[in-house]
Amino acid sequence: MMRKKKNNLKYIKMNKNSIVVAFLMLALGLTAQTSEKNNRIKLDGVAIVVGKNIVLDSDIDKFKKELQQRIEGKVDITDCEILEEIMTQKLIAHHAVIDSIEVSEAEINQEVDRNIAYFSQQLGSMEKVVKYYGFSDEEDLRNELGSIQKEQLLIQREKASITENIDVTPEEVRTYFKNLEVDNNLPEFSAQIELAQIVKILKPSEEETKRVVAKLNEIKKDIENGYSFRLKAIINSDDPAVSGNGAGAGGKYTITRESGFIKEFKEVAFSMDEGEISEPFESGFGFHIIQVDKVKGQERDVRHILIQPKISEAELASSVKELEKVREDILKGTLTFEEAVIKYSEDKETRNNKGLLINPQTTDTHFDLTRMDPALYNRVSSLKTGEITEPFYEEKRGAEKMHKIILVKTKDEAHTANFTQDYEKIQQLTLQKKQEETVEKWAKDKISDTYIKINKDFKKCTFSKNWKKE
Repeated sequence: MMRKKKNNLKYIKMNKNSIVVAFLMLALGLTAQTSEKNNRIKLDGVAIVVGKNIVLDSDIDKFKKELQQRIEGKVDITDCEILEEIMTQKLIAHHAVIDSIEVSEAEINQEVDRNIAYFSQQLGSMEKVVKYYGFSDEEDLRNELGSIQKEQLLIQREKASITENIDVTPEEVRTYFKNLEVDNNLPEFSAQIELAQIVKILKPSEEETKRVVAKLNEIKKDIENGYSFRLKAIINSDDPAVSGNGAGAGGKYTITRESGFIKEFKEVAFSMDEGEISEPFESGFGFHIIQVDKVKGQERDVRHILIQPKISEAELASSVKELEKVREDILKGTLTFEEAVIKYSEDKETRNNKGLLINPQTTDTHFDLTRMDPALYNRVSSLKTGEITEPFYEEKRGAEKMHKIILVKTKDEAHTANFTQDYEKIQQLTLQKKQEETVEKWAKDKISDTYIKINKDFKKCTFSKNWKKE
């Protein structure tokens, strides 16, 4: 993470993650309850309309508060500056649709999962996230966040299209750094770390898999013979929502094709007729059966039972022992970490990247030690460059169970930017600045042929672009 010494919107825009998260937080506040939003449009004033996008007066204050929470220290930004930033984002989103920018459902779901994990980390749990934003359950949250994330991906793709041919020369990088130095405005880089991992996926035995499938087939037969699906779900399902009062209670969900459910679940649910019960099928969660209770247009009410195969103690012990031997060989020098990744790691995402972990918030390999996942921080914060964790167990929602070892690839302490040491970071900042200038020029050109309406209360604002078309 990089922090600038000046504290205005111009420099805050350098922090891509803070802006994106703030927009997501703001949008969640906007869309948490559809009926409430419609009432607010009647009671609250419309600040701007850009294309078909509406932002309310109160949303400007919400956006400012979110930025203040996300960025250290007081944020000295006027409402007019915030409004112009929001208008620019809405303008880009509007033209992304006009330009037929495509975003797939799989990409949206992946980003939703990443952001939900981030929000859960910040607030402590999924339940707290749902409650904080006023949703009835996780499914509603995922649906709304999916719409928000689609807009964010459209904005990202449109920006990428606008700036695809932009590059910077070494001289431009040097000039940018010198200007920051002269202005006494060099960025402060916080402590960062690069991590690489070796992963052993824990797979149930063939006998255990057969046992689970046979159990689900037995349950299916009982239900077809008149037993209650709801009671069978409560007794047998490993879905934690089955015993609650919200979505998933008694195994029941209402879904659409846009719902944030895993692909396998939706594919089966939308391939069946009303009253039909599926054969057992597998996903990252385990094995399932589904019954379609009711088809309601684009929605389906389904009942669901999940059973997760068990990993035996012997299998757990064997996995740990194997990783301990790999770690020992690396530390002895008889095997490099990269060689061990290729030979032993079973993680698809990192195996072909020398085991390097990607930061989901920045999409690069560096993690800010002060902002990383607490569980990961506790494992690696005390290690030095080149040290490796002991094998540990990890289980993620909807993913495999696994054992891991993690190598601290690099570790940099907090410091003021140095041209030689931080050249790649300075180069990226230079490129980012040039890209932002290109997007700004593009936006100025697009305003003239875009429908824009600004509330009279904001006509007094002095904008850097001709939003008022005067």
